[in-house]
Amino acid sequence: MKIRFLVAAIAVAVLTPSLEAQDNATATGPYQANWESLEKHNPAPEWFRDAKFGIYFHWGVYSVPAFGSEWYPRYMHDPKHKVHKHHVEKYGPVDQYGYDRFVQDFKAENFDAEEWCDLFQKSGAKFVGPVSEHHDGFAMWDSELTPWNSMDRGPQRDITGEMAVAAKKRGMKFVTTFHHARNNLWEKQPGKWSGHFDGAKNHFPKALENEERAFMYGYMPREKFLKMWNGKLSEVINQYSPDLIWFDSWLDEIPDANRMQFLADYFNHAEQTGQEVVVTYKQQDMPQNICVLDIEKGGLEGITDFAWLSDDTISMGSWCYTDSLRIKPTNVVLHSLIDIVTKNGQLILNLSPMADGTIPDNQRKVLLELGAWLEKYGESIYNTRPFVIDGHGPTVAGKGHFGGKATDIAYSAEDIRYTRNDNVVYAFALGWPGEGTQSVLKGFAASQKDAPRDIESVSLLGSDEKIEYELTDDGLIVTAPKTKTDDMAIVYKVTTK
Repeated sequence: MKIRFLVAAIAVAVLTPSLEAQDNATATGPYQANWESLEKHNPAPEWFRDAKFGIYFHWGVYSVPAFGSEWYPRYMHDPKHKVHKHHVEKYGPVDQYGYDRFVQDFKAENFDAEEWCDLFQKSGAKFVGPVSEHHDGFAMWDSELTPWNSMDRGPQRDITGEMAVAAKKRGMKFVTTFHHARNNLWEKQPGKWSGHFDGAKNHFPKALENEERAFMYGYMPREKFLKMWNGKLSEVINQYSPDLIWFDSWLDEIPDANRMQFLADYFNHAEQTGQEVVVTYKQQDMPQNICVLDIEKGGLEGITDFAWLSDDTISMGSWCYTDSLRIKPTNVVLHSLIDIVTKNGQLILNLSPMADGTIPDNQRKVLLELGAWLEKYGESIYNTRPFVIDGHGPTVAGKGHFGGKATDIAYSAEDIRYTRNDNVVYAFALGWPGEGTQSVLKGFAASQKDAPRDIESVSLLGSDEKIEYELTDDGLIVTAPKTKTDDMAIVYKVTTK
């Protein structure tokens, strides 16, 4: 079937003025669009390293079918995938009931940015924000560049704008995340359909016959697509001044010139607003001395000499809400946060709201329990830096993308982790060891290079009981008190001279 890309003509005729306006709105300042100039930027400002914990959320049109995952708009076109079968049985053939039909049902009638940010603040998060655009091509802000945006269609509300106001009002840093380097149906190699979807090539053209639908999927001349990539970022930067912009994979498909121009625009805008901003990337998609490496559902091995970020989700399945979504226990989320922080990392945790803007109670429960723990013991997390070692014990999280600890392997009180704030060292036992149980903090062993050996005092956060301790060559031996302070993790506070 021959596809007539009428969307190209529409893009040129309708959107060129807006894109040119974005080009003309480029911020001026000390940064030029070349790597040498951009290297002057500090990739990880102190606020980011102090904050440790943030929240974002996969919430959009893909939340409407609530089936499979946020990749619904792609999988629905694959005849071999369960999502395709589900779609045909529930809605009809994909060429008659396309993904764009779900936009009208994405009403967000229960969305309340103020209430959401209250909840996020109670969870202990210090930076928050939306997935501003996922691979489906639907912009969650008031956009002049695409008709597929939350102000003009669906909720008819500026979701990103409302979140920006609510977050900044509470003193939280504002985050926007982007997946738009690659739309769901875009071909990385023209003429070759994705190897994941044998037979799907007979369905993609039908999805693209409608020019508006094709535009949402990013089917337009490549030059125009790249202008849109930069233009959408410029819109969000100029309208909402985010403190952190997070990118999913596939930035390697965006030419260096476009990436450098984005960075120069963003950094110069931050100079004008007085912000210290962060840009994250995956794999090798940005220079590490300019941006912050993000590890998806995983971490790094041992303490790094650079700050990094891990993005993980509160669920054990899809990143967006589905009707069968399983939620992790709070201790799994907490232990992951602690393990990440001890290695010089930060965590941004994903939530999965329902299409109507409801955050399910089981997700709220985890956030509130996490916040209650951080309210009591947060001094061991916030504003800290790594100790001489990250920790020791029988349980070790995997490294790299998707290397996070499996939820069926439980940390225990034998797993010890460390953070530090000046002359105070915090030692976490990832579970209650039991009354009178002795734990050996090997981070203080005589053989440990740079370990402090002059101990002034030892206490247990949340307890008034005196903590017995003894410094030996093997480490600092501490004895748990009679009264349990917490089931998920306890924190010994060791003050050194």
